[in-house]
Amino acid sequence: MKKGHNTRFSFIILLTAIILIGSHVPAKAHKVMIFAWVEGDTVFTESKFSGGKKAIHAPVEIFDKDGKKLLEGKTDNEGEFSFKIPKVTDLRIVLNAAMGHKAEWTVPESEIREAGAIVEKKSTAEPSGPIAVGLSKKEVQKIVEDSLDKKLRPIIRMITESRNTKPSLTEIIGGIGYIFGLMGVALYFKNRGKKR
Repeated sequence: MKKGHNTRFSFIILLTAIILIGSHVPAKAHKVMIFAWVEGDTVFTESKFSGGKKAIHAPVEIFDKDGKKLLEGKTDNEGEFSFKIPKVTDLRIVLNAAMGHKAEWTVPESEIREAGAIVEKKSTAEPSGPIAVGLSKKEVQKIVEDSLDKKLRPIIRMITESRNTKPSLTEIIGGIGYIFGLMGVALYFKNRGKKR
């Protein structure tokens, strides 16, 4: 083998290694996430990619704690999906977004039981006439907690999103790998053109 062939062969191997390393790491740059919460007898979810793009029409599957599939559906145009609680158990919600991206969120059974107690109480305790003036301490506490849950939900969502907005070290290294790979390809074709 000539010296020029050895150099070209080494360069091609180096370039291939850089591209392969770079192509593995940045897949996390488009990580998808799903966030779920319970309101009454319904579970609401929101799904989006780390850059903020919504996971539209992505399949969602709901499993119980034993791994049995309870139901499935798809996110809407806003990346949202909701469903009635099918069973009082831990619910594992799995989002299967585009290009193999996957995310999970587990709603614990305790949260579902708490919400179920609210639904049962509402159905039996709602007055049919005018609203009762004298509320017990527990009823006032329940009203305040429900109101706080609704008000804090956007803040919890923002905190969840902010955890995934900054690029990680692996994403930065992957980006650098891509840049070196592209530079290597450009130099290869530039040098190849000069030798002709």
